[in-house]
Amino acid sequence: MSHGVTQRQAMLILNGLPHVGPVMLTRLMDAFNNDAVAVLSGDRTRLLSVKGVGDRVVETLMAWRDKFDLIREEGLMEKSHTRFFAKGDSEYPSMLSEIYDSPIGLYWKGNYVLDRPCVAIVGTRRATLYGRSVAKRFAGELARMGFCIVSGMARGTDTAAHEGALEVGGKTLAVLGCGLDIIYPPENLDLYKQISEQSAVVSEFPFGRRADRQTFPMRNRVVSGMSEAVIVIESDAAGGSMITARFAGEQGRSLMVVPGRIDQASSKGCHQLLRDGATLVTSVDDILEELRYARPNEPELDFGKSEGTVAASSLSEVEQAVMNCFQGGEIASPDTLSESLSKS
Repeated sequence: MSHGVTQRQAMLILNGLPHVGPVMLTRLMDAFNNDAVAVLSGDRTRLLSVKGVGDRVVETLMAWRDKFDLIREEGLMEKSHTRFFAKGDSEYPSMLSEIYDSPIGLYWKGNYVLDRPCVAIVGTRRATLYGRSVAKRFAGELARMGFCIVSGMARGTDTAAHEGALEVGGKTLAVLGCGLDIIYPPENLDLYKQISEQSAVVSEFPFGRRADRQTFPMRNRVVSGMSEAVIVIESDAAGGSMITARFAGEQGRSLMVVPGRIDQASSKGCHQLLRDGATLVTSVDDILEELRYARPNEPELDFGKSEGTVAASSLSEVEQAVMNCFQGGEIASPDTLSESLSKS
């Protein structure tokens, strides 16, 4: 029996149970009218009627108290000032809720709650100086314009992207492939603290869950899922960023790629993505154009206004000759300009 738990507690329990993935949880919630408590209290026959649910899942649900320590989890959350946003909550990232395998909930450490569009910046852990520089510059410029930078807090490109956003006072989300009580990689402890203080660190995994081959791809789908676009900066042909790029395509997100050296392994994945149809970007303006955003705080110039103009009668002969070269909005060639000046 599962009586005595609230809906939020039931969502927390379901999210932390083994053998019950996000797609299965979505089916269960649909079958039980989005009642998480009812899922935990469901009888065997009704549970088995849900597509894909077998004996192992039923046994896990019916014996959830042996599988998940709710009191311990809530204690760790309180101690670490961590919240849990369930799918359907206003704080849950709206774009992430659109993907078919969205997490049933997210652990969220930090006071920042999404209030702006997100762009993901990902790439190799073995980033070159060039790659780190591009990641930091793109992240900084985009964050300054009001975008939230999403990445996975891994070594290399991810770290540079987070740092770029933080350095300009912008917002960045670090999506982890482990529980929020585990700092991975350990050398990013200070970065973890800074992100959680100025923005937020996020994970779908319960406390104590360590990163492994399964959790990293799951993390990657969240990175792309909550973002409008994914920008890949340096990736070899088999890199984790290629997985994120694949998710971006499946989720209908814009995929942008920075080209690299043709003789460098960390560029092979990027060039493959470009051959497959990803958008090539070499500047933030390219990114804004792809996303159909305009640079903020840059008013259009109106050349029809008279403020600050000078009467033609006050120009010298040489100045008048120069002005004549720009009549009609056309820019004169150097040869034309030189010829006009020689006649004046």
